[in-house]
Amino acid sequence: MGIAETAGTAGTAGSTGSVESAGTGSSRLVEVVLPGVVEPEGLRIERREIPAPAAGQIVVRMEATGVSFAEQQMRRGRYYDQPPFPFVPGYDLVGTVQTAGAGVAPDLVGKRVASLVKVGGWASHVVLDAADAVPVPAGVGAAEAETLVVNGITAWQMLHRKARVRAGGTILVHGANGGVGTVLVQLARAAGLQVIGTASARHHAALRELGVTPVDYRTEDVPTRVRELAPGGVDAVFDHLGGRSVVDSWRLLAPGGTLVAYGSATTKDDSGSKQLPVLKILGRVWLWNVLPNGRHACFFNVWEGRALGKDRFRARLRADLTQVFEAFRRGEVTARIAARLPLTRAAEALRLAESGTVAGKVVLVPDTGDATSTDSSR
Repeated sequence: MGIAETAGTAGTAGSTGSVESAGTGSSRLVEVVLPGVVEPEGLRIERREIPAPAAGQIVVRMEATGVSFAEQQMRRGRYYDQPPFPFVPGYDLVGTVQTAGAGVAPDLVGKRVASLVKVGGWASHVVLDAADAVPVPAGVGAAEAETLVVNGITAWQMLHRKARVRAGGTILVHGANGGVGTVLVQLARAAGLQVIGTASARHHAALRELGVTPVDYRTEDVPTRVRELAPGGVDAVFDHLGGRSVVDSWRLLAPGGTLVAYGSATTKDDSGSKQLPVLKILGRVWLWNVLPNGRHACFFNVWEGRALGKDRFRARLRADLTQVFEAFRRGEVTARIAARLPLTRAAEALRLAESGTVAGKVVLVPDTGDATSTDSSR
């Protein structure tokens, strides 16, 4: 599946500034541009010069970036707060610091770091504020670390900062085989929780290996089955589906339980306003919290912490991602990689991620022959 390739500059609103160091020795930007609402094959490859980092910035040579549900929504123009087209997608990345601007500690150069960027990650190099880079522990490979950045932060913060279920409690995770879901159920099991997870039947064996009780959302009535498994209700539900599901999730809560909504996946192919599905969820959350019923609901957005202030947001993100990396090193969380594809095959990677046939995360890596294409653990 080819992608149109152009040379020169590109007006990529929302890009964080990204470049490629080619295996031939020339240094040129290579980034994947989403030009508008297109099929995956409509993505473009564009090249330009490597920008120099300004004061307080670093240039990170990408070693791994991922295909998340956000990019699937963005290509449809359905992500709640995506930038105007055209822009470079890519919610997160892992790579090695190549150069640093004034005011950045020199010893950061050569270190492997991870970063949450929302857009701009699908590129061979990315310019970042140094304060947004989180060190990747020695012994954790780039692709493995990448699977844990946006998925790990989201799962950790929803479980430990929002739901806060005590050991011995029971939770329901929709899409338990997905990117966030897989990390979430493992963190929950490590915290001593019982987990019920929805997924299609082909993923049930893998979920059982993780200690999850699976429910087939295609063949079973999910609310009825969950009530059979947890007659008194569940202590928390994690719902990325939105629509009718979020109402059913609220009704499945035990007294004192928490609903954590964090998406509207069931509306990704709808037409009309991309904000409306989220606004409907926010309206329900507000109403449910106003009513005196002993339960709580929230809509989780990993970026909401910026309201605390940039420094506090960065400190919390760094602390939480570090916790996820340590959980990986302890063996409590696994890094599930569905496939690794070169950056210039982003269209194929996006198709694969959207197919619903894979377990784990589809990861983009530098193209073969690029000096950045290694993924050795450090």
